[in-house]
Formats: sequence, structure tokens, C-alpha cells
Amino acid sequence: MQARDARCHAAFVDFILPPVETRVLGALIEKDLATPDYYPLSLNALTNACNQKTNRDPVTAYEDADVRAALETLRELRLAAFVTEAGSRVEKYRHRMSELYNLSNGELAILAVLLLRGPQTTAELRERSSRMHAFDDNDAAQHALNKLAAREPAPFVQLLPRAPGTKEPRWAHLFAGEPAMPEPAAAPVAASPLAERVAALEEDLRRLREEFEAFKGQF
Repeated sequence: MQARDARCHAAFVDFILPPVETRVLGALIEKDLATPDYYPLSLNALTNACNQKTNRDPVTAYEDADVRAALETLRELRLAAFVTEAGSRVEKYRHRMSELYNLSNGELAILAVLLLRGPQTTAELRERSSRMHAFDDNDAAQHALNKLAAREPAPFVQLLPRAPGTKEPRWAHLFAGEPAMPEPAAAPVAASPLAERVAALEEDLRRLREEFEAFKGQF
């Protein structure tokens, strides 16, 4: 029912994704490009990817059941597929964005960052997508954004009006319906060296857990 409702009420593309589905789709695209050796993902690895504390806004605490329900909706919309690899007893999951929409790796990387972190400037998108795709410069990232915004019959992204107190406008994806208009940006809070180190260690630990789960799923 949720998938059929998504098709009926779409405003920009032929579906509207709730927050869990948005996060799951973004995580699948990210891991496909950033860690292809451990992709497709098991349910446990995908839940961890959705809930990781770095490169996510907001940080979430989804359960396996939440992610599994979102996967069912994405499969009904043909945005995700369930696969069983030879020699593995664990069902795994992948996105179908490339085959459905013929997107380049650069376009996929941009979409992944927008799905996982919300509206961002061109420069932020270029920097934050570097683990998935290396854009030569901001112009290259802008070109990918322009292609996503010019898609027919409906665009995938939209440039938002510049928020008061900011220098550059931000881009938003349109997979969750019309994006909220920008609010004045809060003054940035500089992270302490200790906090940055802790975040880096947490990211390393998360990646090791993903690799272990992927390895364990082979047996």
C-alpha cells in the first residue's frame, strides 16, 4: 500500500520516499561506490550503514525491521533488488538506480550525498562525494547537478533559494517531495581535535564491522 500511495502522490518524480526509504537508498548507493568489494549488503550491514554517526544528517537509530520494511517498499518501486549470492546463505540487497535511470557514477555520488545529508552547496557535494567519485573541480560537480536537474520528465534535484546569512545556495534532492525552504544558517561550531579524532576512530570501527559482517556472510 505504501508503494502504491507513493506513486499516486508524487510531485516531482514518480514516487515520494519517506525518511527510512530515503536513508536506505542513499546508503545502498554510497556503499556500492565507496566499498564495492563488500556490496551488495546484508541486512545487518545495511542497518549499520544507515545508522553510522559520520556522513549522516540526521543520525538515526533504525532497527533491522525498519530497514527491512523500507527495502520492501523500494523493491515494489523497483529501486532496490534482493539477491542471493552463490555460496552465501545470507540474502543481500542492492539499488537499481543505474539500470533504471542510466546515471553516471558522478551523478550517483551526488544523489547519495543528498539522500544521506540533505541540502548542500556544490562545493560541499564535491568534497563529501570524493570517496565515491573524484570530481576534477567544482565545475565538474556542477555539470552533474545540472544533468540531474534537467532530467525529463521530472528532475531529480533542485537549486534552493539562497538562505539569509549564507553566501551560496544549496541543492536538494526531490525524492521525498518538495524540499523545505532554507533557514538562516547557524554559526559553525569548531570541532576540537579530540572530537575529530574520536569521530575518525568511530568511522574506522564502523568500517571494520561492515567488513567483518560481509566476510561472515560468505559462510
